[in-house]
Amino acid sequence: MEFYQSVAAAEAILFASGEPVKCERIALALGIGEAETDEVLSALSARLETENSGLRLVRINDKAQLCTRGEYAACIRVALETRKPPALSQAALEVLAVIAYRQPVTRAYIEQVRGVDSAYTVSSLAEKGFIEEAGRLDVPGRPVLFRTTEQFLRVFGLASLAELTPLPEEGEGGQLKLPNMELEALADAAAAQTESGGGPDLSAGEEDRPAHGEETAD
Repeated sequence: MEFYQSVAAAEAILFASGEPVKCERIALALGIGEAETDEVLSALSARLETENSGLRLVRINDKAQLCTRGEYAACIRVALETRKPPALSQAALEVLAVIAYRQPVTRAYIEQVRGVDSAYTVSSLAEKGFIEEAGRLDVPGRPVLFRTTEQFLRVFGLASLAELTPLPEEGEGGQLKLPNMELEALADAAAAQTESGGGPDLSAGEEDRPAHGEETAD
């Protein structure tokens, strides 16, 4: 198979899947090695960019996926008669930001940064697959640690956590700062992806309350 044919075949595989596909599966299907598969996917990504395609290639860890571009979300919504997904709630956005930039973290740390009880929002985000448990902190009470998932990366259009915009720090101990402009940037990225990809509802169902007490093991 010629190189250009491998690129076309990879595009067909990803289009037919609609979901992230492991690069090793693509390599197996094309009968090529890992290094050449990386070259094929890079060539496909470059071609989509050069042609101003409505699709883009997203690489997440060892997987690849074709996604629609956010600027065409409105057209897709009208053509497919889909409803615009709810916007991110401020609570969900803040919790995701804290976890993404400081993971793995406990719920107590999240509440320390935000200043409000975050139990409901953490539980909701875990239920929707945006965060997951990552073991327990080795301190009395052994509180649960949380981290973001691959689904978080897909919805926010990130190939890895390294693509997150660096946030400034302030205060003693490197206290995390959550500037409004950075939260808005995260919200815009998520909105664009959920509109075009039908992502889950991240809006909060109830208000967070002022934080109190220490988090302990469930």
